[in-house]
Formats: sequence, structure tokens, C-alpha cells
Amino acid sequence: MARQFARWFGIIYILVGIVGFIPGINVMSMPEMGVTAGTSYGHLLGLFPVNAVHNVVHLAIGIWGVTSAGSFATARTYARSIAVLYGLLAVAGFFPGLNTLFGLAPLFGYDIWLHALSAIVAAYVGWGTPAETAAA
Repeated sequence: MARQFARWFGIIYILVGIVGFIPGINVMSMPEMGVTAGTSYGHLLGLFPVNAVHNVVHLAIGIWGVTSAGSFATARTYARSIAVLYGLLAVAGFFPGLNTLFGLAPLFGYDIWLHALSAIVAAYVGWGTPAETAAA
């Protein structure tokens, strides 16, 4: 289960990173709420605020996931790391200054809930995977 999570989470985040640069899918707009890195700023699918920095991070997390899917141990570590990272990002989204990563990437709005959901799923996979799966 951890290997499938890493592979599919990685693929999804690579795709999200790519489409974040495509006008139309990313509804471009002027940066808001203190985001100073305005390149490719917009709302992915009209909902999720993203910019170039955010998109590159999505690509990196996706590539990390796909490369981690090779073994149970690395996939589990990836899931646990994503749980912690995305949990922190979800919490940061509620605090001014932190909700833009000091102006670098938007973490507010629907991103908070997407990061929280990603953290919960990753935590379940990372810490809830049965020991039998490790042997398989």
C-alpha cells in the first residue's frame, strides 16, 4: 500500500505541478495576500492558489514520490515525511506571514484543506501500513 501511495501521490503531484503552469487550467490573476513571488500566480481549477514556486515544489514532491515507490521502506518514509510536511503546511495556512511562506508561495484558502487531507492520508499510509506489507 505504501508503494502504491508513493507512486500515485507522486504522479498526481507531478501532474498538478505541470498544469499549474498552463493558463486556463491555472486561472491567472494578480498575487494577493502578501505573495511577492507572482510568476504564474493564479488559482488552479479556479480554486487552489498557486504560483511558480508552488508548482516547482509540487513537481519536486511528485518526483520524490515516484522515486520512493521502489521499496516499502522508502515509500513508508516518504508517506511519513509527507504527513509531517503537509500537516505543517496546513497549520501554517492559518497564520498571517506563514500562509504565504514569507511571500514565496500561497498556502491559504482551499490549499489548507487539501494539505490537511493529504497529511491525513499520508499519515494513515505511513504509520498505518501493516507489518505484513513490509514482508511482501
